[in-house]
Amino acid sequence: MLQFITHHTDRYDEITGTRAVLEGGCRWVQLRMKDAPDEEVIAAGREVGALCRRFGATFLLDDRVHLVDGLGADGVHLGKNDMPVAEARRLLGPWRLIGATANTFADIERAARAGADYIGLGPFRFTQTKRNLSPILGLEGYRDILARCRAAGIDLPVVAIGGITAADVEAILATGVTGIALSGALLGAASPAEETRRITTILNQHKQ
Repeated sequence: MLQFITHHTDRYDEITGTRAVLEGGCRWVQLRMKDAPDEEVIAAGREVGALCRRFGATFLLDDRVHLVDGLGADGVHLGKNDMPVAEARRLLGPWRLIGATANTFADIERAARAGADYIGLGPFRFTQTKRNLSPILGLEGYRDILARCRAAGIDLPVVAIGGITAADVEAILATGVTGIALSGALLGAASPAEETRRITTILNQHKQ
């Protein structure tokens, strides 16, 4: 599973970046516009949502639970300082997807109890796209936390996130995570579509 998290760069905005990774085979997009006003998120979300529907991709909003229905999004991803998972579940009902950011096993336990559908676990390493970074996990951190999840019988999909590059993907997958979330590694490539294709191939080979 490859999740693309939108990010505005010199070459790509949320819409052109999304189109490029969808053309490369990504089928999971999270629209993340942390500091933008709702009007901008709505305008971008209409375009990104239409692209996701055209390519048959899952479309999530970062944080803004109140915009999910209006944009026809499949759900939300909630950071540790966003709306609590249980409250989002109450507002969105049982069918919408809810992802929750985690940095520790305790975070995952809490999110699982509250009704999250998947976990974004990180950061793997330092990343410029995220402020107020939690402690870096690295490969050892993923191995340890995933072992604790197995021991506790928690089998939610876990997506690794935070400063990950193509060169890291195989080693991270070997820790037992379900998928990878990328932003800069795709948009910073000479061809984001080609880079997406390459990483999707690695993920698919690992599943076999």
